[in-house]
Amino acid sequence: PALEDVHLNLETMLTERVGAVGGKLHTGRSRNDQVATDLRLWARRAIGRLDDGIVGLERALVDLAEREGDAVLPGTTHIQPAQPVLLAHHLLAYVEMLERDRGRLADARRRLNVSPLGAGAIAGAGYPLDREATARDLGFDGVTANSLDATSDRDFVVEVLAAAALAMVHLSRLAEEITWWSNPRFGFVRVADAFSTGSSMMPNKKNPDPAELVRGRSAGVIGAVTATLTLLKGLPLGYQRDLQEDKPALFASVATVDTSLAVMAGLVETLTVDRKRMRMAAEEGYTTATSLADELVRRGVPFRAAHHIVGGLVGGAEAEGIRSLAGLPDEAFRAALDGSDDPVARGLGTDRAMLAALRAAASIEGALAAADVVGGTAPARVAEALAAAKERLGA
Repeated sequence: PALEDVHLNLETMLTERVGAVGGKLHTGRSRNDQVATDLRLWARRAIGRLDDGIVGLERALVDLAEREGDAVLPGTTHIQPAQPVLLAHHLLAYVEMLERDRGRLADARRRLNVSPLGAGAIAGAGYPLDREATARDLGFDGVTANSLDATSDRDFVVEVLAAAALAMVHLSRLAEEITWWSNPRFGFVRVADAFSTGSSMMPNKKNPDPAELVRGRSAGVIGAVTATLTLLKGLPLGYQRDLQEDKPALFASVATVDTSLAVMAGLVETLTVDRKRMRMAAEEGYTTATSLADELVRRGVPFRAAHHIVGGLVGGAEAEGIRSLAGLPDEAFRAALDGSDDPVARGLGTDRAMLAALRAAASIEGALAAADVVGGTAPARVAEALAAAKERLGA
């Protein structure tokens, strides 16, 4: 503490070891370009660590998708039952998000990987330094082009924080779903005891606390981006001591993302899936209605007319207490077609093969198989996507 800062402590220590030549350490250097260099080196290592963590979570999701992926759950919009999807399809959506997170971090790394060393305090060094040589020694791709920018730039901190914040948003969304899915009212999954806590008062409780904490800690990382942008917005060029405050935000955010990735990977790896409960939920809310309308469209019925016909079938099933469209009798399908304003639809009601096709389209399996496009939830498409993810991750 008697010395001014860490830099002078290092210089003093070196001088004690090697003699007066240690005093040459600071030649052509300033604390300003040294700090900027150190922070880039730290951020580079942090990005590598976060990338490893993201890959670990992706592998956990892929493993679960492979193990339980043919389970069916209700895909939702507006938190309402929409269409049936394979669990693997749902899990692979998070893999896509995480891959984008990896891309953002890699992009930030590419931009930050230039060396400020030799920029000096503000104007550059007064000696013929070989900045490119020191950059190579430190593993940088090149050197900064402007000494003023080199010492006062913290764009790279903002970029890493922004990528970290979005990654935490993705983790929070997954944590939110697992929290809901583990509620007995859903009962889709059971969280392992190692990733749950009980209640100090209620003996029946099993709380997914780690998921809740990941969800909660996303707020701090999001806040760190705002704090750093606010820190920078009023600074003139040249180093300002305010920039010292970039480090707590960056260090804490990276630590949060790092540990959150590990927690979510462990949670996903140990999840128990209740296929029966998922399937039951997928059969509620007439989730195959769109598949049924699409089958009519494939038979030449305009989509708007098909939409109206199937809407009538849903209303009739609700009135009769029939829980699924596949459970409707042939008479209901025939009456809906005959009562349509569309001439093509009216001509289909007498075709037995057509009625069988509609019944197949109204089934969960039929609805899944029909979504046979790139990125769709058809089993064959999901199998392709799963194989591609495994190859990419080396899983």
